[in-house]
Amino acid sequence: MLNKKIKEILIGTNNVGKLKEISDLLPNSVKIFSTKDFKLKSPKENGKSFRQNSEIKAKHFSKKTKKICLADDSGLEIDLINGQPGIFSARWGGKNNNFNKAISRVFRELYRKDKKWMEKKIRARFICALTIYWPSGKIINSEGKVEGFISNKKKGKNGFGYDPIFIPLKSRLTFGQMNPKKKYKVDHRFNAYKKIKKFF
Repeated sequence: MLNKKIKEILIGTNNVGKLKEISDLLPNSVKIFSTKDFKLKSPKENGKSFRQNSEIKAKHFSKKTKKICLADDSGLEIDLINGQPGIFSARWGGKNNNFNKAISRVFRELYRKDKKWMEKKIRARFICALTIYWPSGKIINSEGKVEGFISNKKKGKNGFGYDPIFIPLKSRLTFGQMNPKKKYKVDHRFNAYKKIKKFF
């Protein structure tokens, strides 16, 4: 049966924010495992794209646990600084994934490029690549994105990562200010998930 629904899944991330967001997207009927349940460390992400990195994670965790794994790789691309931080979004936060540090770096890089960036509309997008990897070696990929702008200061306490500085198109609020339920319906992860929803 090709379209046998997935009843249980390992979410291949050690990022608590991502684990929560992905879990919230999945139907309640799906049994969810986390990498913490198996005390697994994350693999080295040496892919050249979001898709390659999500595949590396999904395959690694699936092979270690013999479970179907859903992994995500996502990040922020800012036009003014040539699409950075891109696949290095988490790494800009240093060893401890400190996103205050990462956001400060974004502001520094923007200022370096354009001293008046704060007065302008700085285009950016969040991209998410999702991969489902089956122990049999079957693999499914999807990608979602959401376009928007960079806020010139941090706003809001919701979400995680760069959410407090990203304002999606047609909104005045950053992802950090949005009600999570509202954010889930417009963000990059939801857009990627819609394409693989039929497997659950």
